[in-house]
Amino acid sequence: MIGLFIFPRFQILDVTGPAAVFEIARRLVPTAPEVRMVAIDPGLVRSSCGVEVMASDVAKERGMSALITAGGLGVEDAMECKRTQTLFRTMARQKRLVASVCTGAYILARTGLLDGRKATTHWQETSNFAARFPKVRLEPDRIFHREGNVWTSAGVTAGIDLALAMVADTHGEEIAMATARQLVLYHRRSGGQTQFSTLLELKSPNGRFSALLTWIRENLDKPLTVEMLADRAGLSARHFARIFTNETGTTPAKAIERLRLEVARERIESSGDLIEIIATGTGFRDPERMRRSFIRAYGQPPQAMRRAARLAKGAEA
Repeated sequence: MIGLFIFPRFQILDVTGPAAVFEIARRLVPTAPEVRMVAIDPGLVRSSCGVEVMASDVAKERGMSALITAGGLGVEDAMECKRTQTLFRTMARQKRLVASVCTGAYILARTGLLDGRKATTHWQETSNFAARFPKVRLEPDRIFHREGNVWTSAGVTAGIDLALAMVADTHGEEIAMATARQLVLYHRRSGGQTQFSTLLELKSPNGRFSALLTWIRENLDKPLTVEMLADRAGLSARHFARIFTNETGTTPAKAIERLRLEVARERIESSGDLIEIIATGTGFRDPERMRRSFIRAYGQPPQAMRRAARLAKGAEA
């Protein structure tokens, strides 16, 4: 049995999304585990939107193979509950799967289960989460991340991607794809996919570098040096690098690589162009250099991502 853990003022989509995934998967594979809402205090639990959900007593659910916690407005109180902390530590110690959706990562982090591990959460919580839990190796761009028996996902709808990945891990990619199709999802996002557009993320509210970032994305095949970018911005190289980093939160070199990765990925998944041509057209030049960047960012090489995209399209056909 898979337990979906809720608490007062939880985000309802954090659990109803995964619940729908596991429901459909069980229709396809009758031996798949059932899913149940669980809570420290059983009964009707009120979500942040006001909808109440009936939950069973988690302490009486002895057969759970996995426990996935929601996030939501009530996560601060939930993470300080000693019974909640003991529950998740015990599950992890027994080598059963524990996971979080969105800000549910705060609960896992508070128990210490994420110390020394990579994890992700809602992009809007990045700064706060990193400051409060410096021992966690936060990966703010990822849709979800798995490390051993501990899984975390980004915000809200990313819980669906997390659940589909769990289905794929247990029952295979074809079942996961069939489940996604039943849910009328375009395709299943991989864990390494960014939570939102790199271009939108890098653009600061004052728009100072908006035009420059758009130009960079349209000219990735050029040798984009700091000096070239500074000249286009009308600044000295040193002044440009400092201001750019302050306003975008990353260095010019890292911003360029992220844009190259995003564009290269789009082309790999949507076209039949040779990997070598894509590497050249996005400024990686060397396919091996692009492969290493993909593995660092997404955890898999370009060829694997192309195969997954084709499989997803085949399932939708």
